[in-house]
Amino acid sequence: MFFLFFLVWIIFNGAVTVEIAIFGLGISAGMYAFICKFMNYSIKKDILYLKKGFRILQYMLVLVWEIVKANFAVIKLITSSRYELEPVLIRFKTDLRTKQARVALANSITLTPGTITVTLEEDEYVVHCLDKELAKGMNHSKFVELLEELERM
Repeated sequence: MFFLFFLVWIIFNGAVTVEIAIFGLGISAGMYAFICKFMNYSIKKDILYLKKGFRILQYMLVLVWEIVKANFAVIKLITSSRYELEPVLIRFKTDLRTKQARVALANSITLTPGTITVTLEEDEYVVHCLDKELAKGMNHSKFVELLEELERM
């Protein structure tokens, strides 16, 4: 958070000089001390957020990759005249503990072409898939693994 304060200071000043940098370091240190004292913040939380930030970035990259792969799979399903689509509703449960992780999984499923999360109640999902092939491995996907890893942090 300290570096974020300092970065914002430099950006708002529009120039980097020794005086601006020294004054910015002081202001940033003061603001960081303030949030540590009065807003229940600590250096440990900074390190945790940094670790989680890398995992969240990894999750987002996996999400983008899965969206691209699903786009091609759906295009193949739609344009193929030899294959008849078999839409299916599947139910599955996850071991995700936090509401944020469960909602992130539901949104990731919905963002991936060919699948839509119909309902999410506690840890049970109902997902509509354009074809039964898209439903395979839904409850043990890379999304679930990454979200469980984020929860363990």
